[in-house]
Amino acid sequence: MKDRTDAPRDRGWLVGITFFILGLGTLLPWNFFMTASMYFNRRLNKTEWSNGTVVVQKEYYFNNWMTLLSQLPLLLCTLLNSFFYQRISEMVRIAGSLVFILVLFILTAILVKVTMEEDCFFSVTMATIWFINSFGAVLQGSLFGLVGLLPQRYSAVFMSGQGLAGTFAALAMLVSIASDTDLETAALGYFITPCVGTLLTLLSYLLLPRLKFARFYLDKSRSYEVETTDELLKAERDTEQNGKLKGKANGSLANGDASGEEVEVEEGSPKHNFLPLEQAEDRDRKSTVMEVFKKIWVMAFCVVFVFTVTLAVFPAITVDVKTIYPGKWESYFISVCCFLIFNVCDWIGRTVTTLFQWPPKESRLFPVLVVSRVVFVPLLMLCNVQSRSYLPVFFSHDAAFAFIMILFSLSSGYCVCLSMSYAPQLVASKDAETAGALMTFFLGLGLSIGAGFSFLLRLLV
Repeated sequence: MKDRTDAPRDRGWLVGITFFILGLGTLLPWNFFMTASMYFNRRLNKTEWSNGTVVVQKEYYFNNWMTLLSQLPLLLCTLLNSFFYQRISEMVRIAGSLVFILVLFILTAILVKVTMEEDCFFSVTMATIWFINSFGAVLQGSLFGLVGLLPQRYSAVFMSGQGLAGTFAALAMLVSIASDTDLETAALGYFITPCVGTLLTLLSYLLLPRLKFARFYLDKSRSYEVETTDELLKAERDTEQNGKLKGKANGSLANGDASGEEVEVEEGSPKHNFLPLEQAEDRDRKSTVMEVFKKIWVMAFCVVFVFTVTLAVFPAITVDVKTIYPGKWESYFISVCCFLIFNVCDWIGRTVTTLFQWPPKESRLFPVLVVSRVVFVPLLMLCNVQSRSYLPVFFSHDAAFAFIMILFSLSSGYCVCLSMSYAPQLVASKDAETAGALMTFFLGLGLSIGAGFSFLLRLLV
């Protein structure tokens, strides 16, 4: 969707700020559960002495299952949302999802203070992750479709907000670690934070219809009408010009005849209204899902591949990297070098696309750059991941791991944001919401494939 000269101004850039907050709210569930992996592993993986060594009573593989059960419902619900979003109102899909996400975050915060047997706690936590990400998928797909109706820069702002969600979660975890309170109190404060964030997201969405700039673009019937009117006026001008030329030609051929005077089509003549009805209806008709997919399939492939590579190693493998410096730094190492670096650099990568976008959407170089990110998989597997069975350690130093994570996350955020921003530009504005919903499905597909690969890659280390 391009800027229109007759559009009102986004005063104070309130609509941009609102979509930034909405983007942040969509990824709070995934990021807060992922960043809290140390809390969940400490609560689940009880240890005991065996033959003079400390061993884990039962290994739950929380990081792998959390990643997989976050992405499978995201894939399923996004697919359903792509086909059935027109049957359920936008208000129900977005506001309803936010309310359920808020309730599930409150439940998670309450469970911090509830004593439970490990198997039961694991089952309840996995069920919560499944449902909270299901509602998150509906929310994300609906908002991607919504932001696709606005000028293209708002898609980049929305994606930038999503990138900040991880940074928000990582900082909350660092604060909880640095606090002098006991583990339960620190975890309780940590999970109250996304409750406040989700409530703020809900209020921001309810504010959106009150902003004149948002109403201008999000009134879908008007958006379609404006585009169709422009096309009809262009066709009408062409018809008028052809009519004038034809009238002059007829006058010249009949030169000297009493009835051969020059004939011109007067402005406002009924002739201008003779545009074929089928053409007018085709302009108003929204394209089918398959028709939209044929126009955006390259961007769909790109977003799938980016997230396949990212989720294959993050966080399932990166969270098990150990520092070579024991002591107090050890408790901060993963929060800083894994989660904080990834989320800050991912956010920077997304934000850079608001300043420049290269390669352009028509370039074949963009898919090549996306595929080249596969090199990060072996690089991160060769870091100081513990415990390991097969591969040697090539990059043992903390700085090497941090440097690889910086490049890994910068490229992830940049490529994802370009893919999601380019897709709505490849279709007519009336199909932008369908393109956004489809891209969210492929985003979920990439996340699910990556989560599945994470089990195999962790075993190979």
